[in-house]
Amino acid sequence: MSRPTDRFEGTSDYIATQDLKIAVNAAVTLERPLLIKGEPGTGKTVLAYELAKALNAPLITWHVKSTTKAHNGLYEYDAVSRLRDSQLGDERVHDVRNYLKPGKLWEAFTSPVRPVLLIDEIDKADIEFPNDLLQELDRMEFFVQETGETIKADVRPVVVITSNNEKELPDAFLRRCFFHYIRFPDDATMKAIVEVQFPGIKPRLVSEALKSFYEIRDTPGLKKKPSTSELLDWLKLLMVDDVQPETLRETHPHKLIPPLHGALLKNEQDVHLFERLAFLNRREGARPGG
Repeated sequence: MSRPTDRFEGTSDYIATQDLKIAVNAAVTLERPLLIKGEPGTGKTVLAYELAKALNAPLITWHVKSTTKAHNGLYEYDAVSRLRDSQLGDERVHDVRNYLKPGKLWEAFTSPVRPVLLIDEIDKADIEFPNDLLQELDRMEFFVQETGETIKADVRPVVVITSNNEKELPDAFLRRCFFHYIRFPDDATMKAIVEVQFPGIKPRLVSEALKSFYEIRDTPGLKKKPSTSELLDWLKLLMVDDVQPETLRETHPHKLIPPLHGALLKNEQDVHLFERLAFLNRREGARPGG
C-alpha cells in the first residue's frame, strides 16, 4: 500500500494554526485516526471538510448520536424486510445482499480513491462505542456474517474523529489515535478568521467587537462562553445593522449588555448575569463622586 504524500497547509476558507497543520500531517503520515478535541464552535467538524477539499478527496461523514452503535458504521441487515418479501414470494430473498445496507466504514473502505472519513462527535455515543471500533480502524477491515465476506480497505482512508470532551474516551482507543486539541483562537488568529469570512470588513469594528467578545468570554460566572461561530454571526449582524465601533466601545460587558447579544449569549442565566452587571455598573456610576 502506498503512503499518502499530500500535505495539509490550510485552505483559503480555513485558517489553520501551525500546530494544527503539524497534527493533521502527522496523522496522515502515520495513517492513524486524527482525534480532534476543542470547545464547540472551534472548527473541528469543518476541519474534515477543508481537509477533504485540500486533498481533493471525497468526504464521508458519520454523525454520531446517543443511539449510534459501532455496528451501524459497518452495515445493517434488514431481516424484517427479507421475511416480508419471503412471505410475498419475492425473488430478492435468495440474495441476502439485497437486505444489507452498507454503513459509513463500508463506504469508506470500498471507495475507489482515498476518502476522508469524518466520525463526528464520537463522545455522544455509549462509552463502549470507541472500543467497538478498535479492530476495524486498526486493520481497516471487517467481516460480514451474512455473506461470509471480508470488507477490506484497498486504500486506507484519512480518518478524522471529533470530540467535545463530554465523555472520557478509553485508553486503548486513545493509543491508536494521533491527538490534537484545538485551542481557542487568540486575537491575531481570530482577526485572520474574520478577514477570511468577511473580506474588507472595517478594522475598527473588528477591533472593538473582539475586545467585547473576549471580555464576555472572560466574565466570571458565565455558563456558556460564546464560540467562534457565534462571533461570526454577531459580526454579520453588526454589519447589517451598521453598528458603529463607538457604540461597542461604550458597551463592554462590565458596563452594559452588548447590542444584538442574542448571537453571543445563549441562555437566560448568562443574559441575567450581564443585566445584573449593567445594573451594578449604573448604580456605581450614580454614587456621588463615583
